Amino acid sequence: MNENTHMGLLPTGLADILPPEAEFEAQITEILMASFAQYGYERVKPPLIEFEDILLSGSGIKMAKQTFRMMDPISQRMLGVRADMTLQIARIASTRLGDMPRPIRLSYAGQVLRVKGSNLRPKRQFGQIGIEVIGSLSPQADAEIILMAAEALSNLGIANLSVDLCLPTLIPAIWESLKIDSTTMVNKLLVALDHKDVPAIEMLEKGLGKKTHNIFSSLVKAVGPVDKALETLKKINLPKKAAAELNKLSDIIVCLKDRAPNLTITIDPVETRGYEYHTGVTFTFFALNVRGEIGRGGRYLVNDVNRDKVPETATGASLYVDTILRALPTPKKRDRVLISSSKPEVALKLRKDGWITVEHFNENKLNNRAQAKKFDCTHFWNGKKIVPVENS
Repeated sequence: MNENTHMGLLPTGLADILPPEAEFEAQITEILMASFAQYGYERVKPPLIEFEDILLSGSGIKMAKQTFRMMDPISQRMLGVRADMTLQIARIASTRLGDMPRPIRLSYAGQVLRVKGSNLRPKRQFGQIGIEVIGSLSPQADAEIILMAAEALSNLGIANLSVDLCLPTLIPAIWESLKIDSTTMVNKLLVALDHKDVPAIEMLEKGLGKKTHNIFSSLVKAVGPVDKALETLKKINLPKKAAAELNKLSDIIVCLKDRAPNLTITIDPVETRGYEYHTGVTFTFFALNVRGEIGRGGRYLVNDVNRDKVPETATGASLYVDTILRALPTPKKRDRVLISSSKPEVALKLRKDGWITVEHFNENKLNNRAQAKKFDCTHFWNGKKIVPVENS
């Protein structure tokens, strides 16, 4: 291994973003943020690093295994590098913006760092763009988040977009109501549900009882397109608390179908993975032929660690820039004009006209066509006009 190769090595899951992808990522981020601003979402910018005990307080403890830690040489307190920005926004809303009338609408964009990647997202550092409505219980708030994100993604050019609605509170509500207190049984059940493994659920019938077994088997069979799934779910004889959770999902679906009847919606009532701190209806965005989730979000609690304040509810979405870029066509190269550095007045006029100019510093070695190709320019200035490289 030579010295240049050694200096180019990076830790697993980290990567340099090079031209033109880096510029494209920045453009996509600003387009999305501008789209959210049109709906009244105001931008906030939390720090990359916070005190560990604050960052991981309350619901934040669910992200502890994904959080890098370090010692602050000034305060001598432990710090955490954010693995997710959502709970930082919750902190800002409950402290710095605690006196603002509810609901408040916030947006954000930044990098997050995680201890481990996943099979679908091996990167440990990636861009996260988000929107949050804080302080509203209305299903219309959930619908606004989902529809606003879907609209922004579709306007970018992402085709065949779908949203998968989940209810991670449903399964706990069932086993609490039916008094399933065996940790072993619950763990086996969760594994079977995560894998949609009906035969594995069948094997748990003796421990669960026939009634409980039938409920969980029916839930797995309810996975699918929204109308059929919702019809199947409403036929299940759910305990009162679980039925109340299902009603919340139904209310959001009514709002979605009223405002966006053509949006592709599916339901997965047994999916719980990745929703560590969520407390209500959740959702994930997918696109056909695109590996991995484009974004996800749902209901969660704000102030769930401060006993002096009643927790307020929030709903939001996080969009993942790396997946968004994979879902979009490779960006076309922008036109660039090579021009001699001895022509600054011409270069200035070209930039005012919208051109990107690349100045050549060595007049003696200026060979217009060859040098333009060398510096990845599409055009050059021949002293009188702009000439395309390909036609010169």
